[in-house]
Amino acid sequence: MRGFYSRKIHSLLGVIPLAFFFIEHMMTNFAAVEGGASGFTDSVLWLNSLPLVFFLELFGIWLPLLYHGVYGLYIAYQSKPNLNRFNLERNWRYTLQRISGIITFIFIVWHLFQTRVQVAVGNVKHEELGGVMHDIATQPLLLAVYVIGVVAACFHFSNGLWSFLISWGVTVGPRSQKVSSVLCLGLFVIVTSMFLLSLFTFRDNEFQAAASAAQILRSFS
Repeated sequence: MRGFYSRKIHSLLGVIPLAFFFIEHMMTNFAAVEGGASGFTDSVLWLNSLPLVFFLELFGIWLPLLYHGVYGLYIAYQSKPNLNRFNLERNWRYTLQRISGIITFIFIVWHLFQTRVQVAVGNVKHEELGGVMHDIATQPLLLAVYVIGVVAACFHFSNGLWSFLISWGVTVGPRSQKVSSVLCLGLFVIVTSMFLLSLFTFRDNEFQAAASAAQILRSFS
């Protein structure tokens, strides 16, 4: 029963609150597409101006993400893929969910180190995050890594939502599961497109210029 409840909590945290964080992060990044460098910076500054933002992030993002990620690695370690015996859709979903989970966890830790951790230790200001992303997106190797990480994260999110609806008894019949499968596939296409469009938008020179301007202003402050 302990393992049962641990998996239930792991599944629940993948949707509440981490799915909300995933969508919010997507919208923040997409502000770069809609409003350019200034729009992205305004979105980042607004998020960090929220009351009790530290505690919101601690209990709404970091602790759930830590549990979901670490326990997810444990589940992946215990998993026994059987694609060689049963080449079925659900087996593919199960296997890809484990693989994408490992890639996503490593990618998120690395991405947080490049962005959030650098802000926390004072190496980067919030206003300069657009420039940080510009530097990443304009390096072919890093860009390729980010594309892989983004696609893996989007698949893990969308397929995980489909699995959550089944495991929590929301979609119990074959018809409802088929409908949710189509909807989650559509969700995967949408979130992947928005994240990748944002990533390639960071390649624009205006993000580098905005970061340079922020550094100059900081040198005079």
